[in-house]
Amino acid sequence: MWVAENWKDYEVMDCSGGEKLERWGDYLLIRPDPQVIWNTPRENPGWKKRNAHYHRSSRGGGEWEFFQLPEQWEIQYKDLVFHLKPFSFKHTGLFPEQAVNWDWVFERIEHAHREIKILNLFAYTGGATCAAAKAGAFVTHVDASKGMVNWAKENAKASGLEKAPIRWIVDDCVKFVEREIRRGNHYDGIIMDPPSYGRGPKGEIWKIEESIYSFIQLCTRLLSREPLFVLVNSYTTGLAPAVLDYMLASEVVPQFGGKTEAQELGLPVTDSGLVLPCGAAGRWYCI
Repeated sequence: MWVAENWKDYEVMDCSGGEKLERWGDYLLIRPDPQVIWNTPRENPGWKKRNAHYHRSSRGGGEWEFFQLPEQWEIQYKDLVFHLKPFSFKHTGLFPEQAVNWDWVFERIEHAHREIKILNLFAYTGGATCAAAKAGAFVTHVDASKGMVNWAKENAKASGLEKAPIRWIVDDCVKFVEREIRRGNHYDGIIMDPPSYGRGPKGEIWKIEESIYSFIQLCTRLLSREPLFVLVNSYTTGLAPAVLDYMLASEVVPQFGGKTEAQELGLPVTDSGLVLPCGAAGRWYCI
């Protein structure tokens, strides 16, 4: 498992009964987590001192209950700064387990010692974009949501990357990749964090089980002659790490050689000393 264990402003303090108690900077949140199927005693006093609690509804969805939480605040990971705010379906605008991938992306780019172009697809609020730009890469950030792209711009500015060479694109990721192929553009690294289900700005439907393999095939055509890496994230239960590894090994290795690996992503739990699983990632990289 790849564990995001270098956080100072974030921690999973405890988890029990389908929920996790998290510290986001100065604030404590309780959010549901489908992986937490155990029911251990809630001895941490933070359970009663929470600043916000997201309650799931038996009919689907849910709502926040607030206890002195600002509309927006920020946390820091190394040299990166992220704006946070509670919004629909329990999210805060950041997936902290992805920090282990940010570190990996940063190191791959920094150690390349050459100009690197990165394409970040389904790029959300820009954690990987900021990490790649901080390492010195030219980054193209693509997401179908204008609001998410604007949020990512705020995170880049807060991280001192306002003038970094980042190209911000609001578009359907599949359509954008198809146009980039026609334009003859290429990238040294591709990052993708596709949703299980989604719609593009013009109603395009994305179902990951039906679309991810052909999309990886498509993206492989955008890789440069000396590509650095491909990183694929998944929060879909049916896509085990081995599936991500198999797709990358089948499509990228025959063309470029290199190596693939895949693991669950995880966050350390302070009270128990165990690790909470949080999705999966597959990586291809040159040797």
